[in-house]
Amino acid sequence: MPIKIGLIGKTNTGKTTFFNAATLSSEEVSSYPFTTKKPVSGIANAITLCVHPEFNVHDNPNNSKCVDSWRYIPIELIDLPGLIKDAWKGKGLGNQFLSIAAQSDALLHIVDASGGIDSTGQISEVGSGDPISDFADIEEELIMWYQKIFEGNRDKISKLVKSETDLIDALTDLYRGIGVTKSHVKDTLRISELEEKEVDDFGIEDSKKFASHLRRISKPTLIVANKIDVEGADKNFARLRERYIDTITVPASGDSELSLRRAEQKGLIKYSPGSEQFDILQSDALNEKQTHALNLIKKDIMGEYMRTGVQFAINVAVFKLLKMNSIYPVADEQKLADRKGRILPDLILMKDGATIKDLAKEIHTDLPKGLLYAKDLRYNLRLPVTYQLRDRDVVSLVSASKK
Repeated sequence: MPIKIGLIGKTNTGKTTFFNAATLSSEEVSSYPFTTKKPVSGIANAITLCVHPEFNVHDNPNNSKCVDSWRYIPIELIDLPGLIKDAWKGKGLGNQFLSIAAQSDALLHIVDASGGIDSTGQISEVGSGDPISDFADIEEELIMWYQKIFEGNRDKISKLVKSETDLIDALTDLYRGIGVTKSHVKDTLRISELEEKEVDDFGIEDSKKFASHLRRISKPTLIVANKIDVEGADKNFARLRERYIDTITVPASGDSELSLRRAEQKGLIKYSPGSEQFDILQSDALNEKQTHALNLIKKDIMGEYMRTGVQFAINVAVFKLLKMNSIYPVADEQKLADRKGRILPDLILMKDGATIKDLAKEIHTDLPKGLLYAKDLRYNLRLPVTYQLRDRDVVSLVSASKK
């Protein structure tokens, strides 16, 4: 199952352009409200350095691809319809949006850093809108939706707890359908200081506090300050970082990334997603407008922010927010190959703290049964099944049946 990342935000913030740039799709982009009327899914990539140069081998990727020693790991990107006020009550496309957003492992909250939309998401004069309020509005909708689930099931929770069901288990079951785990609930109760309080005594402020923390813990989110190429957006980017100090904020230009990806597709430039530079290959094939646009990207985006931010935002979501590690399991420890002879064929993303046994489950449901230990092929070490995997580990699993 690939990682799922949802794009959220008001209408006209550039979500669909960001999505198109990351997936090279051609979804409709316009200034009409709710151009994205239903969730659209596409394949983007998380990118990390490959290990094959360390082992002095040529790899044969199977579940990912390797380009210039960079591994491209497929992830699912979902462009969600823009939200409006009171979406949690079912207004607009609220219910559809929120149910799909809940299935995402992490969220990229796209805001218009240029301040070019009003509070309803309509196009307005650049600088007249407030991206800080835009972010707060959408966050409130998500929190209210989480609270609505709690408030709508108070009697059910109360009965379960009175029947000696643990409160953590009862709340986990209630939110399980939107990807909430037992550890999410446990951490939320602790952080919101509700561990010792009887659930029947939870006031409306308590359930709001619980919903707020649970939303943040269960759906890690970063802010994408989009349209950073527009004059004045840099000031709003600084304001966003100062106001939401506990949330990672990434400056981005979806338009610039899409232009580079399209030009690269046509063979006009050499460019890798997330790169800090690009090379023009066919300057004579570029018209004056294209040349001007590329020069602006090189000067105003890469010169100022090093990158367009689209790929960087995805990488940060996968490796920082979700704390994923890149693991390379192989069957043949001598050749670093699978049973078909493919060298370093698979890269599996595992959550920080995952063990050798967890990796075995990921590879095959029956594999943990006879699992004895694993071998670290970089350092030639025998690893117990309880060993917590680290980023870029290359391992071979040894089972009783294999022996």
